[in-house]
Amino acid sequence: MITCCPVNGSTPFSGESMSGIIFYGTGDLEKLRSFYCRQLGLAVVLEQADCLLLQQGNLALGFCTRAEVETAGIICFVLVSETQVDEMYHTLKATAENPPGKNERYGIYHFFARDPEGRRLEFQYFLEKVPGLLTGSELLITRRSVREFRDTPVSPEQITDLLELCRWAPSSRNQQPCSYTVIRNRRVITSLAEERGNSSVPIGRAPLAVAVSTDPELSRRYLQDGCIGATYLLLAAQALGLGTCWIADMDREHVKDLLGLPLNHYIATVTPLGVPAATPPVPLRNPLNDHLRWIE
Repeated sequence: MITCCPVNGSTPFSGESMSGIIFYGTGDLEKLRSFYCRQLGLAVVLEQADCLLLQQGNLALGFCTRAEVETAGIICFVLVSETQVDEMYHTLKATAENPPGKNERYGIYHFFARDPEGRRLEFQYFLEKVPGLLTGSELLITRRSVREFRDTPVSPEQITDLLELCRWAPSSRNQQPCSYTVIRNRRVITSLAEERGNSSVPIGRAPLAVAVSTDPELSRRYLQDGCIGATYLLLAAQALGLGTCWIADMDREHVKDLLGLPLNHYIATVTPLGVPAATPPVPLRNPLNDHLRWIE
């Protein structure tokens, strides 16, 4: 669950997106440019007078030439695998304080190193998924179809957070025809898992399932709206550290009877939902040119 810390009983940024940049004073801007860009792979996103803005994922660092070099605190880079941590260690071995290792107290795999001006850097991988750390592009690239799940329950608070994101899905004329049916009943889940043989089996492996349906009386584009709403569900689940799998061809009378849905409603998908047992491998992708056409 994502929670906020109230300030005097109020949250001034509630409902608004907020981003930030960590700025440091530096005595050698060019040396830091070389280190952070060439060795760590950060990109220069803005250059203004004597300041340089760098970014990697959702971490933004700013360095400005100043009389006083600022080195307080720890700059922490969150990587996507233990292998990436190991690779970064080999790159920075000369300034590393320790080899990579597991920290059971915090559930991370990490090591510490120093930048050219002595700032302490930490490179870590969370051994358990942490929601909210993915950038938009990372979210789109890393979502996978999950078919194996842990026994870990999904809390009502997690479901609320998930569906709060889903209700922002676009729809034709903003008619918002999508409904999300959360299924915990094991008898119903078992029946849904048997509906399409091997294709629907993953539903039975998760602690719960969610059906995405639309009301054709609310939208003439209920097919498209249902698919958009279901896609939002899959992406929102990934952002919150949960796994899903689009099970198609569930728009069936028997399924609607099980879920108590009107027969004229359209079911875009019934997806299992839970904590992934493992991260599925990255699938092979065709080159962009295989899918690209230009009309000029």
